[in-house]
Amino acid sequence: PPHPPPLLFTAFKNKAEGRGRIRSPVAAPKQMPPLPPLASGEGALKFMPTLKDLGYPEKEAAAATMDDSRGVMVFKGGEDAALERLQKWMFDDDKLQEYFDIRNGMLGEGYSSKLSPWLALGCISPRRIWQEAKRYEAERVKNKSTYWLVFELTWRDFFIYMARSQGAKIFVRGGVVGDRTPWKKNPAGLQKWKEGRTGDPLVDANMRELAATGFMSNRGRQNVASYLIFDSGVDWRYGAAHFEEHLLDYDPASNWGNWVAAAGLTGQRVNRFNTRKQLSDYDPQRKYVKHWLEGHGSLVASASAVAPGASRAPPGAAAVDTDEAARRQARAERFGSGGKRAPSPGGADQKRRRL
Repeated sequence: PPHPPPLLFTAFKNKAEGRGRIRSPVAAPKQMPPLPPLASGEGALKFMPTLKDLGYPEKEAAAATMDDSRGVMVFKGGEDAALERLQKWMFDDDKLQEYFDIRNGMLGEGYSSKLSPWLALGCISPRRIWQEAKRYEAERVKNKSTYWLVFELTWRDFFIYMARSQGAKIFVRGGVVGDRTPWKKNPAGLQKWKEGRTGDPLVDANMRELAATGFMSNRGRQNVASYLIFDSGVDWRYGAAHFEEHLLDYDPASNWGNWVAAAGLTGQRVNRFNTRKQLSDYDPQRKYVKHWLEGHGSLVASASAVAPGASRAPPGAAAVDTDEAARRQARAERFGSGGKRAPSPGGADQKRRRL
């Protein structure tokens, strides 16, 4: 890896693609040595305490074994399940060839690989995914979509190297740049955000999906983070901690790296999302919000009141993240003249991903 790793993703990516070499995954051993004798007997290897054994109430323990039927899919642990998912999504359903066009989806299991929980738990390696993507390119098609899956794995590596080089800075209030601007105390806003009761349909639907299933799309993660930070003014660390508590695919580097970047505290550009426009762009028929807000008619009605393609923003909201003026406004609101912002280590950069 470069020493020190660049703090801007584009620089990291360019060096990784230009000079890096991805090693092939190690093949599974054909034979394993026998286990050493255990003083406590073979039963020690087979015992697995239940949640009830660990002190959880019977009702909570039973609920933990049930998967919400509204979830994108049922995640099962282990390498076998990870390889089955990889085979199904990439080859059987042939989704890789269209990944670039479908990756911003929020509803259903096919819009992304959904391999992040297995990656986070070490059930499958990024090298294995890369190797299978290369096999797909050789056997079927090589296009922007096949590149983009590896591009997303590069983001994962980027945050790992950021964490290694910056250490505790990715966990502190001022982030990598050492910003000293105070955050507003908004416990009521934080609680509404956690429970999916903000009144913003896109945010609420995503937060309810997270609470019910432990998963959220990449598009959703960017929007709920922006809303908490810029619309609610809540210290970004509360959002990162909530994600740490609930995500099936929690990974320290990716989670905290993405959140500190979302807060504009790594030197990369600040992205403030207009959640109303994002809703119209990525859920124009309101299928996703209706899926998760069913039974909450006022929120669904509010979401449906914005015609597909419209961009009705709440008062004071910045325009969508691709608008340069909005990015400047967001930066000015968060890092105004009253704050003592440390010098930025870099300029504009590509939009960060993989919250």
